Amino acid sequence: MVTKEPTENLKGISRFRFIFSRDKKAPVAISVILIFILSALFAPWLAPYDPNEMTLDMMSAPSKMHLLGTDDLGRDLLSRIIWGTQISLFVGVSTVFISLILGVILGVVAGYYGGWADMIIMRYIDLQWAFPNFIIAVYLVAVFGTGLLNVIVAISLAFLDDFARVARSMVLTLKEQQFVEAARTNGSSNMRIMFKHILPNAAAPLIVQATVCVSYAILGEASLSFLGLGVSANTPTWGLILADGRSFISQAWWLGVYPGLAIMLIVLSINFLGDSLRDTLDVKENLL
Repeated sequence: MVTKEPTENLKGISRFRFIFSRDKKAPVAISVILIFILSALFAPWLAPYDPNEMTLDMMSAPSKMHLLGTDDLGRDLLSRIIWGTQISLFVGVSTVFISLILGVILGVVAGYYGGWADMIIMRYIDLQWAFPNFIIAVYLVAVFGTGLLNVIVAISLAFLDDFARVARSMVLTLKEQQFVEAARTNGSSNMRIMFKHILPNAAAPLIVQATVCVSYAILGEASLSFLGLGVSANTPTWGLILADGRSFISQAWWLGVYPGLAIMLIVLSINFLGDSLRDTLDVKENLL
């Protein structure tokens, strides 16, 4: 006798609880992400010093006065990492939100209408797909200049093709379903069918894709800042902290270890959460 998986009879919150109870990484990942979110929200109260305050206590090893040590300008490393959490999370979430909106619109239009619309949109997506996302982001920042807004725009455009492909794939699968035909019969407009009937049923793979892209966006911002193509030099970000301390890492190991550890923890946690969401929403076959 064939037995069904226990998750097949679970829906909604119960399904999430079941999957997360089996996946021991998920609660840990959620806890780490919450810690970073709280650190970003309450940075003015959690940071023991001003992140840009320079002192004569330069390249001091971790101590009671400076828990994670200081950099070459005497700035407290813990304070800079806490404030850097704001930039990293803001860039990660905002860029994915923008690329999700733009990519979904392009993908839904291409998949639903087909024909010339599909050919024009997908040829552009294929052209962008041919280049690594980071190379596209570097090129856009080099053209438009550095700064937080330009970094967000550059990374958003770099990830647009990922969401467009997923959205188009889901629309091609769903647009011939009976509920879509019923909506057409009832006189629903194309716009209503696309965004009221089809898009909600394609949300699961898009949510998983968004989760994955958040971690890539955080890495992208850190990489751009490390190369000097990110935010301004007086804005503490994890990539900029690494860049400032790279010449002194052999003398002061904490300048590379702690900001690198922060990046590793948030990226791993988001990836673990994405894996759990993928299993919960059962969209393995839908991602390209």
